[in-house]
Amino acid sequence: MNTKYKKVVYWIILIAWMIFIFYMSNQPADVSNGQSDFVLNLVETLGISISNNYVDIAITIIRKGAHFTEYLILSLLYFNVLRMYINKNKALIYSIGLSFIYAGTDEFHQLFVEGRAGRFTDVLIDTSGAATGSIIVLIIKNLITYKKAKNQRIIHEFIKKCRN
Repeated sequence: MNTKYKKVVYWIILIAWMIFIFYMSNQPADVSNGQSDFVLNLVETLGISISNNYVDIAITIIRKGAHFTEYLILSLLYFNVLRMYINKNKALIYSIGLSFIYAGTDEFHQLFVEGRAGRFTDVLIDTSGAATGSIIVLIIKNLITYKKAKNQRIIHEFIKKCRN
């Protein structure tokens, strides 16, 4: 796939994900609560029973986990686009910053949605997801670099043995 085509595809995927986040944030509280209830019912269908005393905690974990995951993915998509324009280390940092900014605007947007509230704690959860996405990329990048270096050492040692 040529570079120009990749850039267009990566931008489309990023923007589509941002629209998805906006769409989910634009759901009134009753719809959003129904989505959380659906996930809770799905968990119970899988055989994980949650007593009534812990339903509120489980729903909070589901909701905050969704925030975390949405922004982890957003950070990865930002990185995917940014690495086409700047070095990968800067792209990792910028992807966290841009995710933080988008999370802030998303929470501001929720102030105008029926039954929803904008919370700075959600911005922090979102940013934690974004930072985790960048850490995952960094770990993978370091593993790839380590594996390449290890392979080069093995090849070098093999060549050295062949010469002897």
